[in-house]
Amino acid sequence: MKTNRFPGQDSIHRHVLDNGITVLVYENWSSGTVSIEGVVRAGAVVETRKNAGLANFSADLLMRGTRKRSFDEIYEVMESAGAGVSFGGSRHTSGFSGHSLVEDFDLVLDIIIEALCHPIFPEEQIERLRGQMITGLQMRANNTRQMAWLTFQETAYPDHPYGRSTSGYLDSIPDISRDDIVDFYNRYYGPRDMIIGLVGAISTDEVLRKLESAFGNWRNDSQQVVGLSPDAVRPSGLLRRHVPMPDKHQADIVLGLPGPRRSADDYLDASVMNTILGVFGMMGRIGQNVREEQGLAYYASSRLEGGLGPGPWTATAGVAPDKVDQTIESIRHEVQRIMTEVVNPEELADSQAYRTGSLPLSLETNGGLVDIITDMELYNLGLDYLQEYRDTINSITVERIHAAAQKYLSADDLVITVSGPVEAL
Repeated sequence: MKTNRFPGQDSIHRHVLDNGITVLVYENWSSGTVSIEGVVRAGAVVETRKNAGLANFSADLLMRGTRKRSFDEIYEVMESAGAGVSFGGSRHTSGFSGHSLVEDFDLVLDIIIEALCHPIFPEEQIERLRGQMITGLQMRANNTRQMAWLTFQETAYPDHPYGRSTSGYLDSIPDISRDDIVDFYNRYYGPRDMIIGLVGAISTDEVLRKLESAFGNWRNDSQQVVGLSPDAVRPSGLLRRHVPMPDKHQADIVLGLPGPRRSADDYLDASVMNTILGVFGMMGRIGQNVREEQGLAYYASSRLEGGLGPGPWTATAGVAPDKVDQTIESIRHEVQRIMTEVVNPEELADSQAYRTGSLPLSLETNGGLVDIITDMELYNLGLDYLQEYRDTINSITVERIHAAAQKYLSADDLVITVSGPVEAL
């Protein structure tokens, strides 16, 4: 049974502009605001180790100067209107988000179109941003949690796009030139396969007129298609890597392996399985065992990433240096248990109620609505995804949870990374 109080096929208007941009509009008249989100197929999967960070670098520069406005002028005009626009890059895509009062939407749209279609990449701003990125990478090198994650990526995804940092490295960011940035922009930015979502107190007809006027003439006949990343090979045995950080007092642990794409038929089975294992009720079974019962960790949880590629399943914990091995074995115990024992029906029902009950909270704002509606298009989930979500989640059985755990988890074939004091390693 569909939950019609959520946006669906009857209320989300989908339209494709002549240049290939897919537009999704949901009218929400509960407040006088508008939120807009856009996705361009220009992501880090096309980078090499040598130019790692290029996609993020390019996306972050889009609002730092256009043909029409300087960096300072862009932010002054936004602040005066109380509006917000931001751009960013990720592994498969780059994109923008914006929000404003309805009366300021034309300004937001003007800034977005200028930044997306007419950036000028000023040398001064390139160097300023480069300095900020290098500072961020230096801070990462001093952060136990971030270094454990970085080392996990590189170990779990050897010779794979997911094994490179989207933020780049201290030996890649300094060598990225303005020509590299302009070339990346010219190759990958364009309307092909682009998605724009909009939610707010504005009619669909008016939105389509505005977007057609703003984006309709945008063309890039040489735009290259960014394909999906390849499948990833699961580890064989326990691959353990150490990051010595002798001046730290805490050790951070990441263990996991490549997981399913969001497009997998059993992705939601795996997602609910992970909710039981490391999310619900003070971070699931892992949190209950490692943190609550044994008092081993400052935090302990697990995550299933999903996405356009084979994102990882990971369990993480922050512990005292002398608790590392005991924590790893406790997490592996919980992984083995959910793989070998069928979960209790009541435990599944609690996690299902958590998942279906938390959905409305994520849809309370226009920003939350536009985010999930855009994802519905990006991952080809269907316009009725939200309306069918409750029934979809509640249809998952303990047998399907067991099958997903056996398919996607392992207690014996894992990448384990630990960063922190030498005594923790």
